[in-house]
Amino acid sequence: MRRLFWLGIGLAVGVLVVRKATRTAQAYTPAGIASGLSESAGGLVESVRSFVDDVRAGMAEREQEIHEAFARGEAYDDQFAELREDPRFGDREIFPEEHQR
Repeated sequence: MRRLFWLGIGLAVGVLVVRKATRTAQAYTPAGIASGLSESAGGLVESVRSFVDDVRAGMAEREQEIHEAFARGEAYDDQFAELREDPRFGDREIFPEEHQR
């Protein structure tokens, strides 16, 4: 009975090892590599799409806030005006006049 128990354990472990080795070997075949790259690219595209959707939602929300402030007759609160006035961050000319031909 004890031998039958250990034989069953050995068979189960053997099957698990063979299945894992087969999956690992399949992952390194050209088809497996292509499948992995396809899944990775699909995940990347989905992440970028989600990011773009979040940015669009934020833009729409901010635009709505600006429209509501304009409808109430309030001045637009420019949060970044002082940064633009700072010469380290501000609106710089890309091509200063002395460098133009």
